[in-house]
Amino acid sequence: MVKVLDFWAEWCGPCKFMEPIIEQLEKELAGRVEIEKINVDENQDKAAVYQVMSIPTYVILKENKEQERIIGATSKDNFLKTISKYE
Repeated sequence: MVKVLDFWAEWCGPCKFMEPIIEQLEKELAGRVEIEKINVDENQDKAAVYQVMSIPTYVILKENKEQERIIGATSKDNFLKTISKYE
């Protein structure tokens, strides 16, 4: 299964912009793609492991190996295209 790590923070404007898009994707991709939300202020260790330098950052994993990442806000279509490469 494909997993997306969603690195975000409360104070991040682009993260707030992406929130409804991520919620839609969670519903549409349920059972095929798991989305794990990671607040960087509360999980600095995990952000460091994945070398997250800016947010939002979406790390796409398949079999627990990083395949690709999306940095910054993006369209729902672009997000789906990127994820669908690994399904």
